[in-house]
Amino acid sequence: MSDYRDIQSAVRTEKARIWAAWVCGGIIWLIITNATRNVPVVSVITQVLLVVLGILSTITAVRMTNALNRKADAARREVLGDL
Repeated sequence: MSDYRDIQSAVRTEKARIWAAWVCGGIIWLIITNATRNVPVVSVITQVLLVVLGILSTITAVRMTNALNRKADAARREVLGDL
């Protein structure tokens, strides 16, 4: 049972890291977008990049979280003998 507990804590830690990186990246992009708001062409480019990269990073974070969930589920099945 300790194997499963170790895996669960590792999965929980990795999920926290994934979403913390997502939040930090979003904050950085918002700061960059705010800093370039007075330069018309650059402002539009950074806003478009903010939206596109925000969507892509969200999709990536969700996929990574789902992969971790599958790993934890496989570990649970192995521990419980539900193969």
